[in-house]
Amino acid sequence: MSVQQPPWTIPTRQTEEPALKVFNSLTKSKTEFVPRNGRFVKWYNCGPTVYDASHMGHARNYVTQDILRRIMSDYFGYDVHFVMNITDIDDKIILRARQNHLFESFRSQTSSLTPSLISQVQGAWRLHVSERVSKGLPDSIKPTAETVDALWPQIEALGADKVQKVECLKRDEKFDMNLTAAIRTASALSAAQSGPTDKESALRLLDESRDILSASLDKELKHTVTDPSIFRALPAFWEDQFLKDMDRLRVRRPDTLTRVTEYVPEIVEFIKRIIENGYAYEHEGSVYFDTVTFDASKNHDYARLEPWSKGNKELLEEGEGALSSSNRPASDFALWKASKSGEPSWPSPWGAGRPGWHIECSVMASAILGDNIDIHSGGVDLAFPHHDNELAQSEAFHECSAWVNYFIHTGHLHIEGLKMSKSLKNFITINEILQRFTARQLRLAFLSQLWNAKVDFSESLMTGEVKAIETAFNNFFATVKALLLAHEGMSDGRHHYEDLEQDLMNELYASKLAFRAALCDSFNTPEALKILRDLVSRTNVYINSRGKSLNADLVEQLARWVGNMLRMFGLGGGEEVELGWGQEITDSVNAINREEVLMPCLRAISSFRDGVRRLAIAKEDDSLKEILKLCDRLRDDDLVPLGVALDDQEDGKALVKLVPPSELIKARDEKRQKLEAHAARKVALAQAEQQKRLAKLEKGRTPPEELFKPPHVPEGMYSQWNEQGIPTADRAGEKLSKSLEKKLLKEWNKQKELHEEFLASQ
Repeated sequence: MSVQQPPWTIPTRQTEEPALKVFNSLTKSKTEFVPRNGRFVKWYNCGPTVYDASHMGHARNYVTQDILRRIMSDYFGYDVHFVMNITDIDDKIILRARQNHLFESFRSQTSSLTPSLISQVQGAWRLHVSERVSKGLPDSIKPTAETVDALWPQIEALGADKVQKVECLKRDEKFDMNLTAAIRTASALSAAQSGPTDKESALRLLDESRDILSASLDKELKHTVTDPSIFRALPAFWEDQFLKDMDRLRVRRPDTLTRVTEYVPEIVEFIKRIIENGYAYEHEGSVYFDTVTFDASKNHDYARLEPWSKGNKELLEEGEGALSSSNRPASDFALWKASKSGEPSWPSPWGAGRPGWHIECSVMASAILGDNIDIHSGGVDLAFPHHDNELAQSEAFHECSAWVNYFIHTGHLHIEGLKMSKSLKNFITINEILQRFTARQLRLAFLSQLWNAKVDFSESLMTGEVKAIETAFNNFFATVKALLLAHEGMSDGRHHYEDLEQDLMNELYASKLAFRAALCDSFNTPEALKILRDLVSRTNVYINSRGKSLNADLVEQLARWVGNMLRMFGLGGGEEVELGWGQEITDSVNAINREEVLMPCLRAISSFRDGVRRLAIAKEDDSLKEILKLCDRLRDDDLVPLGVALDDQEDGKALVKLVPPSELIKARDEKRQKLEAHAARKVALAQAEQQKRLAKLEKGRTPPEELFKPPHVPEGMYSQWNEQGIPTADRAGEKLSKSLEKKLLKEWNKQKELHEEFLASQ
């Protein structure tokens, strides 16, 4: 009989692994994420319209999308195909390119400040105030072009009144921007009318009135702009700047990058299919999507993301662009726009024209990813009408009921409580913000708040919470590295795995489970970050409590997991193999492995210093204080510029840490400033006491017998004195009162004490 293995039973799962759930804008709830094809995920992200500098709104959106993408691919292990578009033809681009060209041409032809130039700027200013500023004004002071001059003082005063300005902004959110441009131009006109007439003065007037004059020149001369390169150069420049800004923010490049101008033939064919399917129609050379027909069809629904916004005229008009005008139904949107004079165009069956805004994403996403997409992402402000229109035209083309399975929208960004908007010129560029904060700090700011919630970006957030988080992790990794370097690596005959170590290992297991649960809960990065911070705090407590008996391998294991999770979020810097999240590389010098190069030398220096300190302390000789001063100088002066921190320990050995030199220098200088300020206060107090003492001694120079005699009292004040020099009669020879005699005696006794002190000091 053959020997057989005993039976085996499958284990009973004690803890269920959480399923990934994502807040889906199509349901306005957290729904389980189910990709259609195994672990392959098709993801389309709406890219920027490139006509100006990238700003904090872009940072909020694209850094956040990058975090979610990294979680999906680097943590959950999905095979993500990430596609993003560049909108390089659009009403905003056309307007900006055309206005820039016309303004620069006009400026280059200006040679002096003439009355006609002033008149032209003044006319543009009056038009701006009557057409744009007036939108936010109360009816009582709404001007026409003819009454602007008379009403301007009242308009300017209203703008200075905070309460009334709030009401104006309710009427028109662009009121402040338009009024600011008007005030700046009015001031420039005033200066021009009373100043010199040279070329420099003329150019100053043009530059100060650029926004207003550009719009006026465009209105008058837009038909003259026919060179296609004018409309290509602007988006090409800003696309390059955008991608460079994303690189600086450590945003991964998309797997596939598409541009609208490269897909115009595909767009034309896409529109033809929608017309054939009965959901679009041609009108005056343009093609419009028929939302009513689409919504009435059996398998389709229009505005699935925001059905309550269907009739929102303002959003619908904004979605169509500033150059659109037609008598078609308001809810129908342009798939193809017949080009007017001064606009770029491409051939089509309906005549020369250009793509509408919404169609571009449908065509490019379908061309790359097909008739169904797992994830579509973008800013929440794109939900309606852009994304709803995308869904409608794509489902009309593919004749399907669900083109996108999960829509995820990042929340708005507010700056110090105010909504940021490029159209309102209320924005901070990425270049500006990176001069104040690092890419890591910005990413931490976004990680610390939910991806789909409104983010209020403020100075207090960056210098408070974000700085505290960064410092806590930096200190933790520096301490662990120092401990591992100090650890000999040889067994001391003990396993160092007792109750405290078991507890800490259990904390690591629990943290990993909680971390996964947090990310499965619709990418809850604030909670995930808190879990990492709590684990760091518990590990710090363990390190401080165990001293030399700590389990270095366990501490390293914890630190490496924390560092790996931070790097997974895109927070890493420096060498990938480095423990922790690494230092951010700011120049080529820091690109080397500083630990590998410097540590042997630095540890030798540290050992020397430790030995000198031990000798000096053991002898307890005052003369050896100088040796300690040398040690302190090595620590505070010689090693700080190298980015080396020595932390003195109770056992006489120093922990060696590598820290950015700027941080050490700043901390050292701040400490010195505090010590110097304290010393200065002590000196000032001592000097004040000395002055007080000298004044007291000087007062005691006079013998008490002379105190009440001239020149110490007015001549003739008293007429008689006793043998001690105390007055007994006043000027008229009258005997002094008892109370006065008592008072003078008290003063005499006090002076006697002061005089004795004076004599003793001589």
